Amino acid sequence: MKKIASFTVNHCALLPGVYVSRVDYAGAEPVTTFDIRITRPNEELPMNTGTIHAIEHLGATWLRSREEIAHRVIYFGPMGCRTGFYLILAGAYVSSDIVPLLKEMYADIAAFSEKTIPGATPFECGNYRDMDLEGAKTYASYFRRYVLEHIGQDRLNYPSAGQPQETCRIESASALASPSGRV
Repeated sequence: MKKIASFTVNHCALLPGVYVSRVDYAGAEPVTTFDIRITRPNEELPMNTGTIHAIEHLGATWLRSREEIAHRVIYFGPMGCRTGFYLILAGAYVSSDIVPLLKEMYADIAAFSEKTIPGATPFECGNYRDMDLEGAKTYASYFRRYVLEHIGQDRLNYPSAGQPQETCRIESASALASPSGRV
């Protein structure tokens, strides 16, 4: 099989941030895929499935409820590695274009005070029991405060490819950090 572009990103040097993963075309219309990286790959623990599932529901609902962007949202969902999310928008963008939107979205997720997560019923979701609202709020707060508030170019542009054997170190799961302090 052909190696896909996202597998050429140096995940050993990748920091939490907002990156343009790719720009594709649907006919003549550009479509931008963003890599919204919440945790540092292979350095911090990935989010648990309940946390990432709750952020998915809250984020997708929030984005599709915003008049200014809803018509451009194609997809918002988790990465398989559970270190972040993909956001796909119709149009051509650079990473910094969506930082203000993400600051607002993650602030609203961190402050979410309703008892029920949108779409978290057996009728609406195939795994509605696997939701961790407190985890979602913790990660959203962490990402907004420590990444989005003072984001620099090193967190808006992918790192250079480098030599994986020089930049990667493998840690045991017990040595990995977590913003919530939970494993």
